[in-house]
Amino acid sequence: MKLTRRVKEILANYESDNPGTKANLARILMEGKLGGTGKLVILPVDQGFEHGPARSFGPNEPGYDPHYHYQLAIDAGCNAYAAPLGSLEAGADTFAGSIPLILKMNSANSLSTQKANADQAVTASVQDALRIGASAIGFTIYPGSEAMYDQYEEFRELSKEAKSYGLATVLWSYPRGGNISKDGELAMDVIGYAAHMAALLGAHIIKVKLPSAHLEQAEAKKVYESKNIPIATQAERVRHIMQCAFNGRRIVVFSGGATKGEDAVFEDARAIRDGGGNGSIIGRNAFQRPRDEALKLLDRIMKIYQGKE
Repeated sequence: MKLTRRVKEILANYESDNPGTKANLARILMEGKLGGTGKLVILPVDQGFEHGPARSFGPNEPGYDPHYHYQLAIDAGCNAYAAPLGSLEAGADTFAGSIPLILKMNSANSLSTQKANADQAVTASVQDALRIGASAIGFTIYPGSEAMYDQYEEFRELSKEAKSYGLATVLWSYPRGGNISKDGELAMDVIGYAAHMAALLGAHIIKVKLPSAHLEQAEAKKVYESKNIPIATQAERVRHIMQCAFNGRRIVVFSGGATKGEDAVFEDARAIRDGGGNGSIIGRNAFQRPRDEALKLLDRIMKIYQGKE
């Protein structure tokens, strides 16, 4: 695997990491159709925990089988496949070495009554990640939740252990709970804050949702307006998120969100590309479609990131 200049530039931004961690980041960055470009498309399938099996896989029944998702990620040419422990274990031997894996370390579920103090349970260990050959661990934090400080401390310990063994870290940073309004969960200032906190916590790859132009915090709104920070278009908002992630020194990928029309998915990808984002983690918009449709959709997204569309 000969690293491209772009991948070397990205790896150089991670100045404290050991060769093992950089090698695992390189594996993710060099994999698939976007390998070497600095762009990423990752398939995440952790929605079974969050939403339940029927809501997640009923729209496309082959998705009940974990092998289906492994194969979809491989055939689509994704950079990595992310899932909880059980899903990865179910195909760990069959697909060993076929695609970089991200072990999702914590999960929530829709049966919980926790809202203001939204939290997730730690459901795997760093040793599990090493045992199944994962390249990275994944973890979710909820900035704004009453549980966020405990989550930060959990991630601190897991991240410290993972890095010591040469694993990379991926941090899902999703504002919710506390005093954040529903609109505020996607607000420009709040998403920017969430991305920055993920960088401050030491994440190698940061996952956030695409922000809206809404401004939630009164004090932040004053700065955005007085300094005329451009956030009118989605590409401008993505560009600002990259600023918030150490001025582009950290990899940032954006959530695909709930299932939506293809045009909206492609429009999102173009905005991420034009704003300088690193790519997408796209789950339901892929695996809830029939396989042929999903492969075509992912291929076109990758072409957009390659600048071919």
